[in-house]
Amino acid sequence: MSESSPRGVGEQSSRPEAYQEPEAIQAIKLRHPGRAILAVVLLAAAALFIYDAAFNRPVYNWPSVGKYLFDVRIIDAIGYTLQLTVYSMIIAVVLGIALAIMRLSPNPVVRSVAWVYLWIFRGTPVYVQLTFWGLIGVVYKTIDIGIPFTEPWLSLTTKDLLSFFTLAVIGLALNEAAYMAEIVRAGLLSVDKGQDEAAVALGLGWWHTMSRVVLPQAMRVIIPPTGNEVISMLKTTSLVTAVPFTLELYTRSRDIASRTYEPVPMLIVASIWYLVITSILMVGQYYLERHFAKGVAQRPDVMQPSVETGVIGVMPGGTEHHQTFNEVEGGDTIVPPHGRPGGGGA
Repeated sequence: MSESSPRGVGEQSSRPEAYQEPEAIQAIKLRHPGRAILAVVLLAAAALFIYDAAFNRPVYNWPSVGKYLFDVRIIDAIGYTLQLTVYSMIIAVVLGIALAIMRLSPNPVVRSVAWVYLWIFRGTPVYVQLTFWGLIGVVYKTIDIGIPFTEPWLSLTTKDLLSFFTLAVIGLALNEAAYMAEIVRAGLLSVDKGQDEAAVALGLGWWHTMSRVVLPQAMRVIIPPTGNEVISMLKTTSLVTAVPFTLELYTRSRDIASRTYEPVPMLIVASIWYLVITSILMVGQYYLERHFAKGVAQRPDVMQPSVETGVIGVMPGGTEHHQTFNEVEGGDTIVPPHGRPGGGGA
């Protein structure tokens, strides 16, 4: 150890062995050959797949993909797909909040009605529900407004009142509301009960308690699964052909493929647009989650002393002054212990 020390030999000999500086540690980076081999294999497989898809698979027909990628019919279909997604999610969120509150209601009838709704719409496939909504005009030919068991004041034909687009929105929204209700209920239950009690103690009413105290904290739990449900809703719109509504993205690309006899390129076109839209939604979800996660999972700052340690001086023992107490009836003077840290006597 003494040979590698930077200090001189004379200096080392004048200092005890325990105070000699140790040798610098030469850290050797841990190698992971398995990881490197796996990365090379994955990159090679990806390169082979891309090369094969680009040059050896004429069925992909990439010129046709480029031709129809910005076709007017495809662009219009994207607009209908976004409208179905947005309208359905807005209705589903509003209805889901109402159902979540009903599920938490102390009234057993209200709570049971909400449970039955969730049981029906979560227990049946969405494609079956959309098919039923497509047949609603057959089941209910007219919509009558008036007093039951009397002559209706107004009678409207269901097919004329509800278009296939409206039925598709209703079908998607009612199905999604069942899932949103459980998401909102989970978020409300995640807030500590003491927060609600503290708001009531401060005199806040139900609305202010929910809007100012409970919901802002519950949003941290509600936002991530809601973002996933929006992305899922975008893809579920491809099932509205069961209504039947045929102007959304997937069905529109399938109709074009039935004329060109090239289903694979049109599937690629639809997939590319679904990926673009979901990527944009995922970016928005990221920033929304970060906004509502402010202050969460952050360690509090370490408490620093307000006065530097060296500023506080230590008074010499001879000049110390300690408070004393006299015993009752003129006894001895009592001096509290002070010699130890924390006040303990020596």
